[in-house]
Amino acid sequence: MIGRIILATLIAGLCAGLIMGGIQHFRLTPLITEAEIYEKAQDAKDATKSACVETMLGHTMCNGDEAGWQPQEGWQRTAFTTISTMIAGAGFALLMAGISFVSGIKINRTNALIWGVCGFIAVSLAPAAGLPPEVPGMPIADLTSRQIWWVFTILSTGLGLWLIAAKPRAWAPYLAIFAFALPHVFGAPVAMPHETQVPPNLAAEFVANSLAANAIFWALIGLFLAQAFHYLEEKYPTP
Repeated sequence: MIGRIILATLIAGLCAGLIMGGIQHFRLTPLITEAEIYEKAQDAKDATKSACVETMLGHTMCNGDEAGWQPQEGWQRTAFTTISTMIAGAGFALLMAGISFVSGIKINRTNALIWGVCGFIAVSLAPAAGLPPEVPGMPIADLTSRQIWWVFTILSTGLGLWLIAAKPRAWAPYLAIFAFALPHVFGAPVAMPHETQVPPNLAAEFVANSLAANAIFWALIGLFLAQAFHYLEEKYPTP
């Protein structure tokens, strides 16, 4: 049972991640590359970012020295982005299968798309209401604060969806609405003041394309996961 679940999640996540990698290459990477041009132009105008300082040990360190290795433009960037997306897809598929197992709501070819939509709402859409996807060069809030709010929003939204799906009680929808609203009542972390040259239309286009791509990604995870479960159950039936 457990081995079949893990195998199904690997198949579903890797397949969905591979397709998502292609979408990222054609729809998201060009927008990120264009935004990086504005970011570098802004950095060049910022004297504090380009300054070199001497450390206490006598070494000279310039801005950007701590960035480390990064994949080069072209096939290398596309390959590493796709691989990381496939790994993320496998992780998300495993999370979805785990929730299905714990809740007792089986993922099948009838409800697979609903599972995918719920995953998109919880992990992408709800957090984007407070922290929309950002291209390089945009003002951003503190990383730790963003991560805490992002995880809190996912858990709270997921709880709301579970209350609607698995709790046929009169009070469940009201508690679900409370769970949906709670992270947004607290509010997402506010971006730190930062001058940017990124055009607003470029940032808006990235948000729209990113959300659309993630909607496809999650739908594919649900569909592939249901298909993988169906195939493995037929090939290796439970005794």
